[in-house]
Amino acid sequence: MSGSDQAKDKAEQKIGEAKEKIGEAFDDEDLENAGKRDQLEGEAKETGHDLRDKAAGAVHDFKERQEDE
Repeated sequence: MSGSDQAKDKAEQKIGEAKEKIGEAFDDEDLENAGKRDQLEGEAKETGHDLRDKAAGAVHDFKERQEDE
């Protein structure tokens, strides 16, 4: 995963945590739920980027093996 993708995903999760805590503190269920949603979106994006990078690595390794044969 590129550094900027990782930073964006982590930032989205941290913003979500903050929203959730503020929502809890002010008894704002909508803000709390928005925070939870932001956290889940950040986690999902991070997982997607990790899978993309692993697949790219596997393709690269496969191509190298084919060239060596």
